Amino acid sequence: MANEPIGMSSKIVAVFGASGFVGRHVVQALARRGYRVRAAMRRPDLAGFLQPLGLVGQIMPVQANVRFPWSVAKAAEGAYAVINLVGILAPKRRQTFAAVQDAGARAVAEAAASERARLVQISAIGADPQGATPYQRTKAAGEAAALAVDGAVVLRPSVVFGPEDDFFNRFAALARLLPVLPLIGDGVTKFQPVFVGDVAETVARAVDGTISGNTIYELGGPQIVSLKDVMSYVLAETGRSRPFLPMPFGAARIQAGVMEVVDKLTLGKLPRALAITREQVRLLEHDNLVSASAKAEARTLEGIGITPTAFEAIVPSYLWRFRRYGQFEKMREA
Repeated sequence: MANEPIGMSSKIVAVFGASGFVGRHVVQALARRGYRVRAAMRRPDLAGFLQPLGLVGQIMPVQANVRFPWSVAKAAEGAYAVINLVGILAPKRRQTFAAVQDAGARAVAEAAASERARLVQISAIGADPQGATPYQRTKAAGEAAALAVDGAVVLRPSVVFGPEDDFFNRFAALARLLPVLPLIGDGVTKFQPVFVGDVAETVARAVDGTISGNTIYELGGPQIVSLKDVMSYVLAETGRSRPFLPMPFGAARIQAGVMEVVDKLTLGKLPRALAITREQVRLLEHDNLVSASAKAEARTLEGIGITPTAFEAIVPSYLWRFRRYGQFEKMREA
């Protein structure tokens, strides 16, 4: 096209959930490849931070809500590819698991099919139609809707880490708020933390068409760590000393129920780090690891040619703000 900035493609990629933690990294990965990004979200007026991630006019925020299929269809019009990153860890008013992760994912899949666009669906390790929690069951329903679209790619990451994550940041915030750290389930739950940049690169490759469609990929980092390992690492990295309080899952569910009530009574003003739900405790009862079958079938980061990033290489670059003297603490100690 005439007057296009050099390096910009005419291909449009609609990204639902573009303003979220994973979304901003996906938008940047796509922009670097030259795609035009239609950043679909409920509040596009609050997404100005996305536009500097690309060339002038390359990233365009638009209003869309996955609970309203007509808005999804409008945002996907003319798209070469459609990406669904929308998901929740806890329901809030009309944002229920069924509305967002089941019906919402189905609306995105139908819009992609209507446009004959490539579809990439972000799910999660643990998605299971027979799962014990609504989170697991609705994630599985979203996967089924996506895989009904020919060529769709479904990505199941383990817990995702990066500067804006709700994992390492949450534990660092807890260590700053509490004199004792609760160790749910004795801290034995295992995770395989995956870098948000690696997830974004996988999404971009799916849009490029360089990885196979009609496939579920499981994304995990190079290390398997327990919940206790993670919390110990956070304490060491932030220079804090806190004793652990082992808490059986049953007791943790009771405490989470109390916190849910408190959060409602305070109209959501409870510090984010303290706001845990019974649903989240139930999820902690199962390890969050890449399956043996995914490894055997090369449905992993390594299988598609991406070397997973270790969390020690990234996490210190953003946990410094939780140290008593911030980024200057280690200089002070020296």
